[in-house]
Amino acid sequence: MRLSGRKSFSRAQHRRQRRQTLLLILLGANVGFFVAQLFVEWWEPGFVRAYLGITDQGVREAYAWQFVTAPLLHIGPWHLLANLLVLYFLGGDLESILGRRHFFYLYCAGAIAGELGHLFLMPSESVLFAASGGIAAVVFAYATILPELELTGSMFFILPFRVKAKHVAYATLGLAVLLLVIDRAGVVAHSAWLGGCAAGWLYAHLLGFGQPSFLQRFVRQNRQEAQRYERMSLEQLMREEMDPLLEKISVHGLGGLTRRERRCLLKARAQILARTQSQ
Repeated sequence: MRLSGRKSFSRAQHRRQRRQTLLLILLGANVGFFVAQLFVEWWEPGFVRAYLGITDQGVREAYAWQFVTAPLLHIGPWHLLANLLVLYFLGGDLESILGRRHFFYLYCAGAIAGELGHLFLMPSESVLFAASGGIAAVVFAYATILPELELTGSMFFILPFRVKAKHVAYATLGLAVLLLVIDRAGVVAHSAWLGGCAAGWLYAHLLGFGQPSFLQRFVRQNRQEAQRYERMSLEQLMREEMDPLLEKISVHGLGGLTRRERRCLLKARAQILARTQSQ
């Protein structure tokens, strides 16, 4: 799979490889821990499921290490292969854009959010192998930062396909919700997807990528309103903000004000008090 419209240059590839140190470490760590997981399971059958994955017993008995070991566990080789492919093809661009530190924080945030999502959404008899939490965060952060970028490749090395990054994220989210409904017992990995997707979306927005969210618009609107009050003189505050609201209160009472008008009244009053006290 490759990103459409890209050309390869040896010098650019060399610089990119130097920036992808963390990606290579994560890929190697996933492979290494999967080999260790197979060895432990061969040496002591059932140990991985009982003590290393997220379990209800582990939460009740405070097996804190499970929150560290679970994000390193895969259900099987196909689960490992799928995670490695997604991390390899998308992680390189993200590490180049975000830098090593933020890329690592993103991956860890996805793993932690995936574990928390599993605990809130899944029954107690299920066991989480949470390696997909960080991968889901990578997918959603990538789609948030580069939503219109097309990913091209071939399915089963035969059928060509071309899909936008945002559509891959939507499909991942839809599949996560579907699997949460139909597969809720035994050893699972999909229950980490939803939390990972949320963490990837949120982390990318906190770094300033993507369309402004409702929370960002709300904060920006409040900041602009506060700045508008600061620019107004006392006479303007009384004439344009306080007098219309006080007149409405005299006619309809305080209950006649809307929630927004009450907030404006409190802000204007606070601004007037602050200025009169400073004089």
